[in-house]
Amino acid sequence: MAAERRRAVVLVSGGLDSATVLAMARAQDFDCYALSIDYGQRHRVELDAAAAVARALGALDHRTVHVDLSAIGGSALTDASIEVPEAGGDGIPVTYVPARNTVFLAVALGYAETLGAAHLMIGANAVDYSGYPDCRPAFVEAFERLANVATKAAVEGQAVHVVAPLMSMTKAQIVTQGTRLGVDYALTVSCYRPDAKGRACGTCDACALRREGFEQARIADPTRYRADDC
Repeated sequence: MAAERRRAVVLVSGGLDSATVLAMARAQDFDCYALSIDYGQRHRVELDAAAAVARALGALDHRTVHVDLSAIGGSALTDASIEVPEAGGDGIPVTYVPARNTVFLAVALGYAETLGAAHLMIGANAVDYSGYPDCRPAFVEAFERLANVATKAAVEGQAVHVVAPLMSMTKAQIVTQGTRLGVDYALTVSCYRPDAKGRACGTCDACALRREGFEQARIADPTRYRADDC
């Protein structure tokens, strides 16, 4: 009798990092269930990108859950009255969304329990990142401890594993890994202020990190920028 395949819930935002995580999970022979969160983000075009990425990388299912974090605001990504900054600056930027990854992983944890999945995968990264506290190893480790006392499945013996495989990788390493695994980065949207067609602004923090990653990896950047069509 064939061994039962492992299942993983993979958080897929539509960006470069989460697409790479999904490809890595598939390469490790997980049955992948892609999960996106419509959290009231201003750059909603990323949700279309997430659907395209999930299809292209063979997720067994892709669903989008609505959790409206714009109702509490506090971030340039959810509150139109706060301007998305240009790249650069010190400290935690205004693009930080309060409790975003905590909420995302909580939803993923519930979904995983209904599937009998023991792995949650997220594209958190502590190297080429913008200083977000919920993209650090301590956060991921703490959430895993929480998950293992918070669910019926865990207390009955199925341990939960929260996996952030990109945590210590540079953006160039991520791009190189994803390219090797066949990720079509042209499908992804990383920009914090793309236009309705998904074309990137080229100047926000996310665009700067993405461009630098492709340059350092010496891989052609497939990103569509608004200026390209001017």
